Amino acid sequence: MSSFYNDLYQALISDNISTKELIIDKLIVFLNSNDEINNNFTPLVFKKPSYAKRCKIVLPKYLPKRKDFNTKEGLEALVHSIAHIEYSAIDLALDAVYRFTNMPNEYKLDWLIVAQDEVRHFKMLHKILEKLDSYYGKLPVHTGLFEMSYKTNHSVLERMAIIPRYFEATGLDVNPKIINKLNSYKSTEILDEIKNALNIIYIEEIEHVRKGDKWFKYLCNIENLDYMQKFQEIVKKYNLKRDAKTFNVKARLEAGFSCDELKSMGVKKCS
Repeated sequence: MSSFYNDLYQALISDNISTKELIIDKLIVFLNSNDEINNNFTPLVFKKPSYAKRCKIVLPKYLPKRKDFNTKEGLEALVHSIAHIEYSAIDLALDAVYRFTNMPNEYKLDWLIVAQDEVRHFKMLHKILEKLDSYYGKLPVHTGLFEMSYKTNHSVLERMAIIPRYFEATGLDVNPKIINKLNSYKSTEILDEIKNALNIIYIEEIEHVRKGDKWFKYLCNIENLDYMQKFQEIVKKYNLKRDAKTFNVKARLEAGFSCDELKSMGVKKCS
């Protein structure tokens, strides 16, 4: 295994954010100064996520409720759940590079930059958790995103469809609604800090979805596939559903979806 992929492997199995960050930064520098990478190796399949070492894993129905944002416990549950998404997203971005070795260097660089962003998001949220006398791993988590990455290990096309174009795009739908709910509570320093973090994540996640959209369409073009039809086929294959009434049309358009595609998915108004 080349040093590039060995470093990726070490970043993927580590549950230490500083270790992940140092390796990601190193690999970005490497890719920016090297045109050739030895891709001649078979990636390993991970049976459990790196956070399994530090988090109690439960079914989603056993996760703590995050409705009461006027309580410390409610805010802790909210911030912890988002921190978990961001931690998961670090490994998802790293795995997109590690697993699909035949993709262009531009693809590899795109997802390492995404991983770099996700590290920053996680660290920002973790500082808030510390102000709430908490930390990542204090509350239980679920493995939903990891399971979907595991199921798409065989296909970069399906990975790009499911992780950025489905799940991260769903985050663009949900994020502003959380901010609006937080706005209904009396302003406090910690609430304002959470809202600021969510706003930063929201803006930068649009670019992450756009990168997924770019590579999904790139792959469809190579295989001469209708990307709109193929996307819906893949979503159906994995039994995923999303009510178009909940779509953040503006953000999805910025992220690369077209009005034609959104209307084919059930959106009534788009311009």
